Amino acid sequence: MSATESQNSRLGRYVVKTYGEETVRAFVPPPLPPDPPVRLDALQHLLEQANQSLGRLDGLASVLPNLSLFIYAYVRKEALLSSQIEGTQSSLSDLLLFENDEAPGVPLDDVLEVSNYVAAMYYGLDRLRGGFPLSLRLIREIHQELLSKGRGSSKQPGEFRTSQSWIGGTRPGTAAFVPPPPELVLDCMGQLELFLHQEQPDLPLLVKAGLAHVQFETIHPFLDGNGRLGRLLITFLLCAAGALREPILYLSLYFKQRRPAYYGLLDRVRASGDWEGWLDFFLTGVRDTAEQAAGSARRILAVFEGHRREIEGLGRPAASVLRVFEYLQRSPIASIPAVAGNLGISAPTVAKSIGHMRQLGILREITGRQRRRLFAYQAYLAILSEGTEPIPAMR
Repeated sequence: MSATESQNSRLGRYVVKTYGEETVRAFVPPPLPPDPPVRLDALQHLLEQANQSLGRLDGLASVLPNLSLFIYAYVRKEALLSSQIEGTQSSLSDLLLFENDEAPGVPLDDVLEVSNYVAAMYYGLDRLRGGFPLSLRLIREIHQELLSKGRGSSKQPGEFRTSQSWIGGTRPGTAAFVPPPPELVLDCMGQLELFLHQEQPDLPLLVKAGLAHVQFETIHPFLDGNGRLGRLLITFLLCAAGALREPILYLSLYFKQRRPAYYGLLDRVRASGDWEGWLDFFLTGVRDTAEQAAGSARRILAVFEGHRREIEGLGRPAASVLRVFEYLQRSPIASIPAVAGNLGISAPTVAKSIGHMRQLGILREITGRQRRRLFAYQAYLAILSEGTEPIPAMR
């Protein structure tokens, strides 16, 4: 077999379909793993770096004094970023306002998409921790959560599509990419499920995750939510395999900042079978994202510790102020009634504690109102919000 023929065996096939008066070529990817196998020699050093960075991040998670705070933060940041890639205009503050029953500054549907993502992630992780396998059934269940409310709720939540979808353009005939026809979606997804459960000692887990992400995006099995669920799949696969004990690695910021390269490399896999080019990009993202996440966690810890020392210097009021301070680490935008209700202490005591933290410069009032005021833990929000500025939709 020639080198060209060997390379071409990685390529998918096209199915010609007619929609109205248009003839469309729908792409059907070959099953994973790629044939011939991915050439890992040139990627070995990068793979080692990515694994080491992932291991350091997982190790850091095991020694954090309050891991739930960081899971809270990372899940919401990932939900926001992944939804922004699809064109929502929400900010982290919008999501936190919504979670506090306050009106966000963008259309409600945008914030609902982000909130649904948070719910879908927690749902999937709970199912995996309960021993349920990463399977087509679980993927459909997660999709049901992802599109449970808002504008996606009419797009067959939890069901593989039964009609042709396309990416880019106003109809299949003008699309940038047309995924498999609906009658082949279940077969393609069944093959992907088999790949996810195959024991493949010669295929490193991170490589497997990178391959699975592209395959899912190429099949595009749902009418809506494919991008968000495809990015969730990376984290679920790493958690299910035990590479991460907690969901604290998310690649959406890396993809968001490099959207042209991200989409271009997906297209190159489909057009020429360039899995190596995609994996170089993907493993670089895992390495850099894991290092950035660990750095952010250390910076947040330093901010918390610095402010804790300032509060301890208050003397007698410190005990009450510290209780409120710990609550604001879990919910960095909050109202006096919410803090009082959740902590079981009086509103006047909470108000005095917040007053002390405002004097120290830890909290800022963000509404300008006399009633139903909200207070923000600015230094913490600033770290969480890095890279989350809304972006215009690309495709």
